[in-house]
Amino acid sequence: MIKYNLKCENNHEFESWFSDSNEFDKLNKKKLLECIYCSSNKIRKSIMAPMVSGKQLKQENSLNLLDKKLSNEKKQLLKIREHIEKNFEFVGDKLSQKVREVYYDKRTKKSIYGTATPEEREELAEEGIDLLSVPWVDKDN
Repeated sequence: MIKYNLKCENNHEFESWFSDSNEFDKLNKKKLLECIYCSSNKIRKSIMAPMVSGKQLKQENSLNLLDKKLSNEKKQLLKIREHIEKNFEFVGDKLSQKVREVYYDKRTKKSIYGTATPEEREELAEEGIDLLSVPWVDKDN
């Protein structure tokens, strides 16, 4: 596993894990990587410092540590999902239509969530409507 610092075309910086450097290149070439802030799929590696250690950790210990970190991240994402499901109205693939209704009717204070295509997100951004993309973790996985 390798962690890269990534940057989108809008200079948002974030990190992500990949099985190896070829995995990043393959996913990026297919435009399957997306900025967690603006959903841009124009991603590049950012400057990063390698992890240098005076002692070499055993691979088994490293994997256990990684498993713990991934487990903690999953727990946090599940908490976010549970909060959204409890407090927001699910509108499915009608998100772009419904978000416009909420945005342009200033009296409506509804919180909604759903799915939108990259094209729909781009159109909404051009209208000045910001969306937040949240990684949706399966509860059973």
